[in-house]
Amino acid sequence: MNKKYFLPLAIAAMIGVSSCVKLTEDPRATLTPGNYFNTQSELDGAVTSAFRALAVDGAWGFTSKMTSYFGSDDLTTHPASNKADSREFDRLQGTTTNASMRSEWEGPWNTIYQANNVITNFEKVAATTNEAIQQRTYSGGQAYFLRGLCYFYLVRTFGALPIVTGPADITVTPAREEPAKVYELIIADLKKAAEMLPDKWTGVNVGRPGALAARAVLANVYLTMAGWPLNQNSNYALAATEAKAVMDAGKYDLMADYLDVFKTNNNIESVFGLQYNVGGQLPNRSFGATCIPDDEGGWDDFFPEINYFKDAPVCKRTDQTFHTQIKSNKIGVVRWDDPRTATHHPYYNKFRYGAGDGIVETPTQVVSFNASTNKTTDIVRFAETLLTYAEASAMAANTVSDDAYEALNRVRRRAGLPNIVKGLTAVAFRDSVVNERKYEFAGEFGQRWFDIVRLQLLPKVIARRDPNEFKDLPLNPAAVANPGPKYIAPIPFRDLNLSPGWTQNPTY
Repeated sequence: MNKKYFLPLAIAAMIGVSSCVKLTEDPRATLTPGNYFNTQSELDGAVTSAFRALAVDGAWGFTSKMTSYFGSDDLTTHPASNKADSREFDRLQGTTTNASMRSEWEGPWNTIYQANNVITNFEKVAATTNEAIQQRTYSGGQAYFLRGLCYFYLVRTFGALPIVTGPADITVTPAREEPAKVYELIIADLKKAAEMLPDKWTGVNVGRPGALAARAVLANVYLTMAGWPLNQNSNYALAATEAKAVMDAGKYDLMADYLDVFKTNNNIESVFGLQYNVGGQLPNRSFGATCIPDDEGGWDDFFPEINYFKDAPVCKRTDQTFHTQIKSNKIGVVRWDDPRTATHHPYYNKFRYGAGDGIVETPTQVVSFNASTNKTTDIVRFAETLLTYAEASAMAANTVSDDAYEALNRVRRRAGLPNIVKGLTAVAFRDSVVNERKYEFAGEFGQRWFDIVRLQLLPKVIARRDPNEFKDLPLNPAAVANPGPKYIAPIPFRDLNLSPGWTQNPTY
């Protein structure tokens, strides 16, 4: 008997919202599923459409994908301008009607919906040769990967979720399931993807997720489950096992130069990244203009907090990460803290370039910049896998192995830092790894925020905030007194309102 699954009314309705995006794939990929996958090319179109749905501006193609993560110390924004949505969460004052937060909710749900269509129907495509069966299996594996990845971001951002694994129907609203149940699905999906996919794609398919990408995400899943809210310490060992498998495969490595990670696409360090093409009407707007200061004519969407920058280690990576000499189009080149600048903050250097199509500048002036680039958004970098292994293996064994030290020190040496001296306790070593992650992934799509959440570091982050950090825009005093509920974002008002039986997350 076929089992029927249901999408909440608002989730199903929002599929129509994305129709304003001009897609070039087979339009049947976005319809209610039926027996329409008759050929592998149609199936390929459906998978491509699922990736595209996640990559668009209204999903993960712009900085709005991390709106609710602005409570982190690596993200703040302009005190005025049109940045109200980011400012809400930067002040720990996020609301259910925040328009930009919808990208965090709708993008993954749209992709889950389309991945479910593929998972339900891919085996219906006729395949009479081993090669055809393999290609069909690869399509299904990518859909499992996407569904697991999207649920992973949703559960860390919004907490309890409906579990939807089949065709959509708007007549019934499923209940929100607690994170532990959601993680069961995530693990199953990523394991299934790892079984069905090649280790790593090459050639024209470079950039698509392979089995090693699924295992790298799974390592992060287990590491996250070892922290808040599940606190399942047994998952440290599982995280270490998955990360070590990716390391031992020998398919990935660190780029020799840190800054080249952010100037090139699908490099040796990119385990999985979303692909972009300006000419194909799929621009990435998370690079270039978005992090260029207003003083230089940029959009000024995000930059680091003052003490986050001041606490950064003195090394080559820090020099490459931050932009500290503002090339003002009015007053010339000045330090970031010059009182004549608009925000008195340093900025991010590493996001200025795109894939060679971001900014054009001289030592003294910004010549031009683009708001739309072809830069891949790296969701998983090999540096993450190394640091996941280092932390997880130490915490699992309650001692630090030589391999764990070496995994951490590989990242540090690339940064221009000395090796961590051996002899640390497991917890002290864990703290060193977390601090390394803090700057290795500065400003990168939720990386710092998710560490803050799983280790419940928000009180420390708040306490370290510079008193001059836009002091005319104070933090939410209730959140300062009780930051716990702010680890989870609110369910968007429209979706909550159209989903009978759901209750809002606490304090929203």
